[in-house]
Amino acid sequence: MTDTLQIGKHTFTSRLIVGSGKYKDFATTKEATLASGAEIITVAVRRVNIMDNKSENLLETFKDTKIEFLPNSAGCVNAKEAVTLFRLVREATGIDFIKLEIIGDTQKTLYPDVLETLNATEILAKEGFCVLTYTNDDPIMAKRLEDAGASAVMPLAAPIGSGLGIQNRYNIAFIKEAIKVPLIVDAGVGCGSDASIAMELGADGVLTNTAIAQAQNPTLMAEAMKYAVQAGRLSYLAGRIPRKAYASASSPIDGMANLG
Repeated sequence: MTDTLQIGKHTFTSRLIVGSGKYKDFATTKEATLASGAEIITVAVRRVNIMDNKSENLLETFKDTKIEFLPNSAGCVNAKEAVTLFRLVREATGIDFIKLEIIGDTQKTLYPDVLETLNATEILAKEGFCVLTYTNDDPIMAKRLEDAGASAVMPLAAPIGSGLGIQNRYNIAFIKEAIKVPLIVDAGVGCGSDASIAMELGADGVLTNTAIAQAQNPTLMAEAMKYAVQAGRLSYLAGRIPRKAYASASSPIDGMANLG
């Protein structure tokens, strides 16, 4: 069965996206990323070098792989900063496949500023960027972001780096119903089961960084995430049985011989 993830003009066989932050070094980043089977790695261009060839460069580290880079705007707090950053990235690298992330509360929750995010999404989409937009788990805003030109909507499962897992399963399902572009659960995933749950709810993909990078064994956790996403996707496609209030025998009793 062919089951690919289509984001704008980009097609992927893996539905797992990984991050590049919080690793001890680029070598570990590469090892874990390859173990994850992911075809996309997102990188905060304000914090991780991909544009300066005169110093250690993450693009150089991955040059012998087919993994696609997804620059993100982590550290930006308004639309102007994010738009300016991505224009510079495209000029320097030619990359127009981006993750838009604008944080409103930089001190405690790291929640997104959805109004600035909506504004930036519209500007960047009109300029030809393929925009994957990080947002809160609000189906109304998800639909507005799609209408503004987002190629994918990325609602948080829980606060960034918290590892709390999906805190509102209903909202993920509501967002899935509200939009036609891919829904990629982003932020809050802590372990493989969280990723499976996201996929079973109908998410088209999962992005995780901290859960892998700060695991005791990042490479092993990356592999676990790979299989968790695959299992959750297959479970969703298979269709779960209805929930029932009472027991239901696995073997039918109709026509059973009376042994009394």
